[in-house]
Amino acid sequence: MLFRSIAEMGYAGIETCGYSHGVAAKDAVKIFKDLGLTVCSAHTGVPVGDTLKKVLDEAAVVGCKRVISGVGGEGFKTADAIKATCDKFNEAAENVAKAGLTFGVHNHWWEFEKLADGTPAYKVMLQHVDPRVFFELDVYWIQTGGCNPAAVVAEFGARAPLLHIKDGPCVHNQPMTPVGEGKVDIPAVVKAAKHNAEWLIVELDTCATDKLEAVGKSYQYLAGH
Repeated sequence: MLFRSIAEMGYAGIETCGYSHGVAAKDAVKIFKDLGLTVCSAHTGVPVGDTLKKVLDEAAVVGCKRVISGVGGEGFKTADAIKATCDKFNEAAENVAKAGLTFGVHNHWWEFEKLADGTPAYKVMLQHVDPRVFFELDVYWIQTGGCNPAAVVAEFGARAPLLHIKDGPCVHNQPMTPVGEGKVDIPAVVKAAKHNAEWLIVELDTCATDKLEAVGKSYQYLAGH
């Protein structure tokens, strides 16, 4: 079983993002518990409007206190678009706080690309987003977007308790690699995150090799650093 293989590699936890392999959420949670895997967070839709109940129900089933989402690139094209996006994030944080949860934002590359005036989009976002919103920084997409991942991790500090650790060529539409085999300076990222990150979460969107093998190699690399 996939989850057992992950536990046997040495991973301490798992982040959910829907369920596959024919396993329902409640059944997956029992498997996680039996394997000693903590559910550190859940990727969901943005908890506003009709999506709110679904997000709260999922968080209750998996038993985590952090829910994470994001929006597409159009939400970061201009300063006005970013402000509207932040209004949505702020509403999400308010909504889940009433249920004892916290809301976090996961980035892609568009948050770290520059606007027409040369300002990185994330700088504008930080001016408008509620302090209660935390960040799950994806270091691969930060570099792909044109910024230095270690510097950004240091800049966000305690506001980024979760990191998505991935590696590869940092080129759009090219497959990723096991951590330590690409262009991201992972040791610098780990050093920058040392006093603030609670979880380093290995994620592979795509991979040119066997994904499970790459996940295992990634654990071994991180364990040695």
